[in-house]
Amino acid sequence: MNDPADAGHRIELRSDNAAGAAPELLAAVAGANTGSALAYGGDEWTRRLEARASEVFERPGVRVFPVVSGTAANALSLSALCPPWGAVLCHESAHILRSECGASSMLGGGLQLRGLPGPDTKLTVDAVHAAFASTNWGDNHHAQPSVLSLTSPTDLGAIYQVDEVAELAAAARERGLRVHLDGARLANALVALGCSAAELTWRAGVDVVSLGALKNGGLSCDAIVCFDDAAAAELHYRTKRSGHVASKMRFQSAQLDAYLADGLWLRLAASANATMARLTAGLDRLGVELVVRPAVNMVFARLDGPTADALAAAGVDFYRMGPDTVRFVTSWQTTPEDIDAVLAVLERHRA
Repeated sequence: MNDPADAGHRIELRSDNAAGAAPELLAAVAGANTGSALAYGGDEWTRRLEARASEVFERPGVRVFPVVSGTAANALSLSALCPPWGAVLCHESAHILRSECGASSMLGGGLQLRGLPGPDTKLTVDAVHAAFASTNWGDNHHAQPSVLSLTSPTDLGAIYQVDEVAELAAAARERGLRVHLDGARLANALVALGCSAAELTWRAGVDVVSLGALKNGGLSCDAIVCFDDAAAAELHYRTKRSGHVASKMRFQSAQLDAYLADGLWLRLAASANATMARLTAGLDRLGVELVVRPAVNMVFARLDGPTADALAAAGVDFYRMGPDTVRFVTSWQTTPEDIDAVLAVLERHRA
C-alpha cells in the first residue's frame, strides 16, 4: 500500500473539529434559506428544534440555546448555575479548567473553577466528599461549591457509566450543588454506552448539558440543553448579553434539528467510534502502547520520534502531545481505508 502523501491525500487524525460538515446538516441550512423568518429565534426551525430536543431527551419543555462553540456552551451554562462567589468542582484535567482561557470565570462574574483528582481523568464520589470536607461552608472568605461539572467523554477519551453519573450527582445534591455535563462528544459516549440521552443526563441528575455538534458533523454551532427552569430563565438573558443570540438563528436551529433527527447524531458518532476501534485493534496488533484504552473516538499512544516523523511524512496529520506520545482522533469522515493506510505505514516503519 502506497503512502497517502504519494496520492496527494492527507489523512486527518488531529481532531474531529477538523472534519467537514455532514451533508445532511448542509442540506438543512439550505432548506432554511427560503423566504424570510422572524429573527432571534422567533422562527419555526427554532420551535421545531425545542420539540425535537424534548423528544430525543424524553422530557417535555426542554430548552435549547444554540451557541457558537463548546466554550460558550460551557461558560454560559456554568454562569447560569453558579453565583459569582461560588465554585465549580471539576476534574483537574477538565476542558473548562485547562483549555478555555478562563471563559467560565469571565462569564460567571468571577466564579472559581476548582480541579479535583481522580483516576482515568474521571471524578469519584470520594474526591467530591473530600472537597466538601475541606470547604469552609458559610465563610464569606471562601468560594462556596455550587456546581459539579462532569466531562464525558473526558479529554483522554474515558467515559462515565450511567450509574457513575448518578452517584456523583447524588453526592452533589447532598450539599445543594447543581450538575453540569460537558458533552462536547456526548453522541460518542451514548453510542459507546448503548444508553439513551435521557439516561445519561437528567434521569441521572444532570441539570444542564453542553451539547456538542461541531465535533460530530456540525457546521457552525453547539448548544446548551437545559432541564432546569431557573437556569433557563437566566440563559434567556445571558446568551443575549454575551452575543450568542444569533439574529438569523433559523440557520443554527436547522442544523441542530437535523443533527438530532432520526438518530443522525448517533450514526455519525458510531462511524467515528468504529474507525477508532479499527485503529486501536491495529495498534494492539503492532504492539503500540496505548496511554488510555479508548472508549470513543480518541486515543493517546506511545510512538518514538522517528516513527512519528515517518507517519507525518507519509501524509498523516496528528498531534504530538510529548516526546513519545501522540493523539489520534477519528471523525465521521474517517474511513476504514484511512485507518488501514495509517496502520500500513506504522507496520513498515516499526518492522
